[in-house]
Amino acid sequence: MLTPKQQKAVLISTILASSMAFIDSTALNVALPALQEDLNMSGSSLLWVVNGYALFLSALLLIGGSLGDQYGRKRVFLTGITVFTISSALCGLSTSPLMLIISRCIQGIGGALMVPGSLAIISALFGKEKRGWAIGTWSMFSAMTTVFGPVIGGWLAGQGLWRMVFFINIPLAIISAFFLIRDVPETERLTQKKLDLAGALLAILALGGITYGFIEAPNSGFSHPTILIALMGGGILFLAFLAHEHQAKQPMMPLPLFQSKVFTGANLITLFVYGALGGFLFFFPLNLIQVQGYPAELAGLTLLPFGLLIAFLSRWSGALADKIGTRIPLIIGPMFTASGFFIFSLPGITAGPSSFWNTFLPPMLLLGIGMGITVAPLTTAVMNAVPYERTGTASGVNNTVARTAGVLAIAIMGALGLFRFEESLTWRIAHLELNSTALMQLKKEVVRLAEAQPPEAATKEQQKVVEKAIKFAFIDTFKQSALIASILSGISVFIAYFTIPGRKKQKIK
Repeated sequence: MLTPKQQKAVLISTILASSMAFIDSTALNVALPALQEDLNMSGSSLLWVVNGYALFLSALLLIGGSLGDQYGRKRVFLTGITVFTISSALCGLSTSPLMLIISRCIQGIGGALMVPGSLAIISALFGKEKRGWAIGTWSMFSAMTTVFGPVIGGWLAGQGLWRMVFFINIPLAIISAFFLIRDVPETERLTQKKLDLAGALLAILALGGITYGFIEAPNSGFSHPTILIALMGGGILFLAFLAHEHQAKQPMMPLPLFQSKVFTGANLITLFVYGALGGFLFFFPLNLIQVQGYPAELAGLTLLPFGLLIAFLSRWSGALADKIGTRIPLIIGPMFTASGFFIFSLPGITAGPSSFWNTFLPPMLLLGIGMGITVAPLTTAVMNAVPYERTGTASGVNNTVARTAGVLAIAIMGALGLFRFEESLTWRIAHLELNSTALMQLKKEVVRLAEAQPPEAATKEQQKVVEKAIKFAFIDTFKQSALIASILSGISVFIAYFTIPGRKKQKIK
């Protein structure tokens, strides 16, 4: 039985540690333009900054939870905090794209040890009479950090302090670790559970190969042997992962769960909806800051309505799902998100922040309403599709699917975006008849997307045309990403229609 002092310590340590992960994942996107300019990064490098972290986090998330069960949740949680904090410091100190990418990969490993531990510690240490209150408190603060993460990131980037997005983790980690070490007891170890290290390795290699193939394809072409090997190898390793999980006695992702049509459908909806969101949110801040002329501070604020709507609507939609079932919310929610993404694809170059109210705010509201309606019922559908004793595993699998969706979407939509940008820019400057030196210079700049600079070898008049063409080419890229996101969300509507039963047919196992 925890004392009141220990209860406070558990909540402080888990909330602060989770806040590091939530702030990092939401604030970084708004800071991407600033770090791209500071470190002179290409579009591919930007994709790796986001995906390096997400790749290791998604591939190791289930292993992180199993490590906590076997070696003690407090010990593994503290290890995760330590790794995450050291890598955060390295991210903030990075002087090159490669150093930042490697540091982000290490940060993903720390996140995989830390993220599953927060709720696991709360669930293990709080009794049934207090557990709901504790989880609710944790969820409230998690929602707040998710909502205000982009605002924090935008403000820091606007002040030229993008490195503080990473350094801010250090004091949070020190306070979290202090309360964890001083007041939080260790949880019971479940030593009978073996680690599926082979599955984790196959997952990293498969996801890494596919991610590498798509991100680097714009630089080398899909026909390049390295790209072909990466994509084919990733696909083969994914099949090997499935075969291994099917045969393993204690797999990290139990495949029999997917025998449930509802569980499979809910995870497919997760894959498409979160994939659409992850891919879109990579391009959106770049569009606002580098093309539309928004200050980074305002770019962060534009995402505030989205986060607030999710926070306010999730509780209502969860209660609604309890009354009418999950089918209707999971059809209507993605309809709103698909509509929002589609409307995002309509504006060209706008008048800047003054036109936000009639250009980007309406689709942002639709997107927030759609996700607010979708998130809680989607979790409910996953939980209701499996027996009670498998809900922890089901939750972990669904969380992994959501993270993996972001990795794949950013890699694929990023690659398609780089191809689209080069194609559009080439078409828009075809009439200029640039000399060979100018063309060579521009070829090198294309990989930087909207941050590309006109070639020095071109005339002043040509440079002005190229500068304008770069902005319009990125608008074409952004529109493509919004349309792809809209299609993915639309597919989710049909998945929900065919796999999620109505209230009368939906049984809680």
